[in-house]
Amino acid sequence: MGQAFCFGDDIDTDQIIPAQHITSADPTALADHCMEGADPTFADCVTPGDVLVAGSNFGCGSSREHAPLAILGTGVDAVIAESFARIFFRNAINIGLPVLTVSDATDRMTAGDDVEVHIEDYIVENRTTDDQMEINNYPDFVNEIIEAGGLIEYGKTLSQSNTR
Repeated sequence: MGQAFCFGDDIDTDQIIPAQHITSADPTALADHCMEGADPTFADCVTPGDVLVAGSNFGCGSSREHAPLAILGTGVDAVIAESFARIFFRNAINIGLPVLTVSDATDRMTAGDDVEVHIEDYIVENRTTDDQMEINNYPDFVNEIIEAGGLIEYGKTLSQSNTR
């Protein structure tokens, strides 16, 4: 369970991690400037287990992988948005960052709400309002990639299971 940090529509990759801070691909280093373009206080306030909530088209802009890496480095449990930019979504899945689509997320969560994500049940629970939201589920292999910690770890798992 964590605290919700809420953002609006069209949060682009420059807002997630401003270009001047892309001097490393280390998630921990990038996390120090995460969301700085949208909320300069975010990196100082977010703690592992918190949840990032946004409107539509989250992650639009550049195809660079640094944006989801910066979010991953903060330790957030998941990014919940009404929709994601296609390349951001793929980059996030590939590094094992849970990106969950909830159609009316910004109407049902506000900043500071206590939120718990139950990926296995496709449910987001807002404990502040006693509201449960359905996550638009993905194919099983996408969930397996996230659970493995990303595409590389998922590939290692497949490789090991094929050699037995």
